[in-house]
Amino acid sequence: MKNAAESAYQPADDEEGVADGAASLGADGGPVSKTPQRGGTALEEDFSDAFGDDAAWLNEELSDEELAALGEEDFGDEAFEDEAFDDAAFEEELEASFDEDDELGAAPAIDEPAEDAYAEEGAYAEEAFAEEEFSDEDFSAEDFDAEDYVADEAPESGGALVTAAAAASAGRGALEEAHTYGGEMTDLGGGDDVDHRPVPRISIHAFCETPQVTQLLEKASVDRRLSKAHLTIHMGGVNKAIDHFQTASTPNLIILETTASGAEIFAKLGELAEVCDPSTKVIIIGQVNDIILYRELIRQGVSEYIVRPNSPLQIIKTIADLYVDPAAPPIGKTMAFVGARGGVGSSTIAHNIGWCTAEEFKSDTVILDLDLPFGTTSLDFDQEASAGLVEALSSPERLDDVLLDRLLQKHTDRLSLFTAPSMLDRDFDLDDQAFETVLDVVRGTAPTIVVDVPHLWTSWSKRILMTADEIVITATPDLASFRNTKNLIDILGAARPNDSSPTLIINQFDPKTSAVQADQFAEHVGIKPAQVIQWDPQLFGTAATNAAPLLEVGAKSKVAQSIRELSAQLLGRNEANIARPKFSLSGLFKKK
Repeated sequence: MKNAAESAYQPADDEEGVADGAASLGADGGPVSKTPQRGGTALEEDFSDAFGDDAAWLNEELSDEELAALGEEDFGDEAFEDEAFDDAAFEEELEASFDEDDELGAAPAIDEPAEDAYAEEGAYAEEAFAEEEFSDEDFSAEDFDAEDYVADEAPESGGALVTAAAAASAGRGALEEAHTYGGEMTDLGGGDDVDHRPVPRISIHAFCETPQVTQLLEKASVDRRLSKAHLTIHMGGVNKAIDHFQTASTPNLIILETTASGAEIFAKLGELAEVCDPSTKVIIIGQVNDIILYRELIRQGVSEYIVRPNSPLQIIKTIADLYVDPAAPPIGKTMAFVGARGGVGSSTIAHNIGWCTAEEFKSDTVILDLDLPFGTTSLDFDQEASAGLVEALSSPERLDDVLLDRLLQKHTDRLSLFTAPSMLDRDFDLDDQAFETVLDVVRGTAPTIVVDVPHLWTSWSKRILMTADEIVITATPDLASFRNTKNLIDILGAARPNDSSPTLIINQFDPKTSAVQADQFAEHVGIKPAQVIQWDPQLFGTAATNAAPLLEVGAKSKVAQSIRELSAQLLGRNEANIARPKFSLSGLFKKK
């Protein structure tokens, strides 16, 4: 170990190494003694601590005989394979020596360069600073230049225009030329991934300046997610809003489109704040894509700033984000199944889709059978008919999570049923609002809600279809189904302009006897069938007789595969989470 510390490597046979070695020797043949500079004795102290009194050999001069002996010693590759030179062990020893410093935050990890560690730490700090909200107590006025930052107090959440008047003057210097910075900011929201939770019952006034934004707001006003809200659209921008609210009360939310930039925006907001309630929320639709402007608007109390929205869903998502608690649990996705005519098998498809999503896709599912007098959910799942759904619809204001758990029938750990009472001794004259209230409560308990809508056209059945997240139309290849499917798709498409088209299923299809072929549906109806289920009376009859799902009666049949593919499509997944049996030789011999 001592020899290894003296010279880790002596290239005695290398001419260049010999020259280097000679250059390092003093006039008397010994090593040149270098006196460490002031402040550079840490290495010498470490060796003194490690070797104690034996460290004196560092300063000793070697004789000619000792140098000759060292030159004859061979330090080959085997010397470096010794345990003392093991890289992993050496790193562990060094890492252990730095443990105390790491706990104090004085040094980075041994396998990470210091500059990389501090670079990552700085990036993290910058990201945290951009996202974290700070109060006025965290900063003092003397830390910042008064010309670049406004010293006003930040408004409380919910009061959008509390400090807009002060921002009009104080923020003028900070944002006079904000648009020249060229700060990048991604568009907020947008896309098809919109929260299924509807906007609550609020009043919204929008003031537009361009026809493009006006058209987007008109499309958003008829969207199912804004069906509870009341949206009024005006032309004229911020100036029109200031004049309008001189005599009118302010709504819950104001949407302003502006083509101004920088301090001009704050000047107009200051005038608007004088005629608006402090609790009014404000969304600004602007033309300037500048992160400096965005941050200052948010700091001054504006609820949100959107840059050139390109879809009504982007505006809807922005509104929903203001009124949906981010800490609240996500709500379930409703799938409404309806038949193009009676007897097409819509209920059978709905029940099997519900069982597949729960048992094979492992998604908690609730099936609601809204065909109150003639529902078949209890028959398909071998359950007793229950009046739980009628009780919930009769007193929807009493329904909560506790009562819902008592009224639901548990079929499996992941599948719950709201079966129809199947009674004809009473009339089911229920309020239309009761269906919507019950669905809202059920959506808060499970991620997947399957709604079996009967073949009726009433105000409540129409509203359920209009507000569902997914609509599945089941048709048979005959003229009546062909006509009714066309009518359903036309009226649903007109009422849901921002949603995808309904999903079409052709059931009981026989290529030899069917009056309408599948390609004719795609050509005249305008929708390609998602699944074409072949006519298999034996499979369906066996499943109905045994009160068992199709995927258990014929797990490897084409019908079962169609059910799996349709379930995956409705859930937005690629494949089912199915526990497949492992291959076993013993099982193979038993079958023989």
